[in-house]
Amino acid sequence: MQNEKAMKEFVVNLLKNKLPSFYSYHNCEHTLYVAAKAVEIGKKENCTEKELELLHTAALWHDTGYTETYTGHEEKGCVLAKQYLPGFGYAEKDIQTVCGMIMATKIPQSPKNKLEEIIADADLEYLGTDDAAKKADDFFKELHQLHPALTKEEWNKRQISFLQNHHYFTRYCIENKEPLKRKHLAELFRKS
Repeated sequence: MQNEKAMKEFVVNLLKNKLPSFYSYHNCEHTLYVAAKAVEIGKKENCTEKELELLHTAALWHDTGYTETYTGHEEKGCVLAKQYLPGFGYAEKDIQTVCGMIMATKIPQSPKNKLEEIIADADLEYLGTDDAAKKADDFFKELHQLHPALTKEEWNKRQISFLQNHHYFTRYCIENKEPLKRKHLAELFRKS
């Protein structure tokens, strides 16, 4: 889509200008990472060019709601997508698909189709990477700013519980990300 570059610039500027500076996890870098991973996983899952475009778009918009609210940011992201995507040439049907994908990133994740499974996995793909501990630390710093009483010990308990209950949906992530995720979980158990 010819307006994709302009839309990406719009989202990047929105995030950089409106997100609180202490958002060390849910920031522009996270959004761009998820967008890249959504396309990467989509290619591994044999998506069409149109599906890859919609995945990329949904990933760019999936955390835009954080510019206005922390709780319920997915719903707010859909409001923003519905408001702005028509101006970038997106049809109503495609916007609905994008909003379905945005909502699929809500925890606990409950994707309803292949594209929603891909974006759900892209959003948490980092759990199965060597960067999992660093990104978890960034997330802790962000949450600690919002909830100063949150201790590192409580955070580690939450991480263990989350990792024990999380599962990837796509074949690609199950085969390629799950092993490192299990290793990360084992390291958290050793520390606790």
